[in-house]
Amino acid sequence: MFTGLIQGMGTLQRLGADTLQVTCLPGASGLILADLALGDSVAVDGVCLTVIEILPQGFVAVVSPETRDRSALEQNENAYVNLETSLRVGSKLGGHFVTGHVDGVGSLESAVPTATSWEMTFTTTSAQAARYIIPKGSIAVNGISLTVADCNASGTWFTAAVIPHTYTATNLQYLRSGSLVNLEGDILGKYVEKFLRLGIQQDAVDNITTAMTQSVEPLTPAFLAEHGYL
Repeated sequence: MFTGLIQGMGTLQRLGADTLQVTCLPGASGLILADLALGDSVAVDGVCLTVIEILPQGFVAVVSPETRDRSALEQNENAYVNLETSLRVGSKLGGHFVTGHVDGVGSLESAVPTATSWEMTFTTTSAQAARYIIPKGSIAVNGISLTVADCNASGTWFTAAVIPHTYTATNLQYLRSGSLVNLEGDILGKYVEKFLRLGIQQDAVDNITTAMTQSVEPLTPAFLAEHGYL
C-alpha cells in the first residue's frame, strides 16, 4: 500500500524479460534505500514491484506479465520514474490509498501553466481506468496522488491541477503531449462498485424486511381479543 506522495525519482533499465533495474537519482537514494530490504515493495511510476536485489544506488525488481500488459513501464525505458516505498504503520497518509495495481495506461494531452499551478489534461482508452474517474475523485497518475478537477461522463478525458512542488518533484515535468502514464483509480470506489454490482444493498434491505416480518406477531383472533378488538 502506498500514499501517492512521491519520495524521489530514478531511471529505469530493462535487464531481462521479467526484471528491471531502477537507479535512484542522488536526491532520492537516501529516502528509498535507507531501510530497503529484499522482498520489499516499491511503487515505480505507480506500479508495485518486488525488490529482488539491492544495489549501491538502486535495486532490481521483478515484473510480471500482467504488469507489462497493464502499464507503460517497459515503454518508458531510460526515462525518469517516480519512486515511493510502501506505507509504514503509523506513517502520515497525505495523499490517498494507492495499491500499485495499475488499471490501465493514459497519455498526456496538454500541460498549461497557470498563476498557481499546472493544469494537466490526460486521456485514456482503457475502459478499466476510465470507469473510476469522477469529478473531485482521487486518481494516481504515474503513482502521484491527484484530484480530478474535471472529466467527461465516460472518464476517458480528465484534468488535474498540479501544484508547482508536485510538478517539479516528479516526472510530470518531463512529460510531453502523447507521453504515456500509468493510471490507478481509487480503491474505495472499486469496492463500492462491487458491492452495488453484487446487490449487497438489496440483500441488506431483504434482511431487514425479513427481520421485521419475523418480529411481528401473526394476526389471530386471540391477538385481536388481547388488544381489545373483539
